[in-house]
Amino acid sequence: MENAMSALFDQYDDLIIRMLLASFLGGLIGLERDLHGRAAGLRTHLLVSLGAAVFTILSEVISMNSAGSGIMTDPGRIAAQIVTGIGFLGAGVIIKEGVNVRGLTTAACLWVAAAVGMAAGSGNFVIAILATVMALIGLIFFKLLERLYPKDSYRILSISTPIEPDISQIIEIVKKHHLKILNCNVEKNYEKGTLMTRLSIRLFQRGITDKLAHKIIDSLEGSSLSLNGVKWEQS
Repeated sequence: MENAMSALFDQYDDLIIRMLLASFLGGLIGLERDLHGRAAGLRTHLLVSLGAAVFTILSEVISMNSAGSGIMTDPGRIAAQIVTGIGFLGAGVIIKEGVNVRGLTTAACLWVAAAVGMAAGSGNFVIAILATVMALIGLIFFKLLERLYPKDSYRILSISTPIEPDISQIIEIVKKHHLKILNCNVEKNYEKGTLMTRLSIRLFQRGITDKLAHKIIDSLEGSSLSLNGVKWEQS
């Protein structure tokens, strides 16, 4: 049994190394997604990378076998379909919640995992390793870098009050925090005697925007306005 396993490894050692490396590198990318609680995590990325490697290897093997029998084939024909197939798989992890879209980074990770698998499957180990290192740098270190500079985020502030208050009073309270109000939508309900003011706001700051959101709520609560309710929503 040991002799048979040894003979098998000697015959296919290069192909086995390619598949193992593809699985390991794809798993590393998937581990980062797993740590962030994404549905497509370690196992999914490992399988995508391994599958891409196997398809790439099969492209070479089929091409070599066909050439031996006098039939001309394109070695990249099977591998070329990997990109299309991963596109469908990536679309499955993208979730649309109202106007917000989640899963784009994970979809891109699956795409990169397939590329890493193809590189490992074709024997380009240096390219596979460098692609994995660059992907992990982008996922881990650049995420930390994003916290160091301010950026835009968009929110909708809904304020429910009795129908009497002047809308300009509400806007002035919000503007004290140096925000950019993009749009103001007002809805009056004369039967219930309520006024619903919806402000589309652009926040430009560094760090967690929820802190500023709570400050605005505190300002509204500390004003002379009679509030029925305040709600923040992502735009």
